[in-house]
Amino acid sequence: MSLTATGLLAVAAGGALGGVARAAVSGAVARGVGERFPWGTLSVNLTGSFLIGLLAAVLAGRPEAATLWTLLATGLLGSYTTVSSFSLQTLALMQAGDWPRAGANVAVSLGGCIGAAAAGWQAAPALGLS
Repeated sequence: MSLTATGLLAVAAGGALGGVARAAVSGAVARGVGERFPWGTLSVNLTGSFLIGLLAAVLAGRPEAATLWTLLATGLLGSYTTVSSFSLQTLALMQAGDWPRAGANVAVSLGGCIGAAAAGWQAAPALGLS
């Protein structure tokens, strides 16, 4: 992907907003339900996956929306969701010998996020967005 100056600014702006949103949502969920399982990270990854599926359906076949995609998908949702936290939290569960929770985190994260992206894609027409 080659980015123009406008595209780079869109990624930066979206990334700043997404990072703040991730910290707020993940932190609130973790404080609310505890941290024995990485619910905060799972919540941002599931909601982000739903939103990127919805956005992909809304912007499908619209080349004029490239900057909007860069801002929202690459910047905001790319920063909002987090594979690195998922990986580190799963590793920590494995190192602690908590294989059931580690396996559940992998299964629910992968299956749930793919399902959430598909649900977002399917929701767009139902919401009158595509």
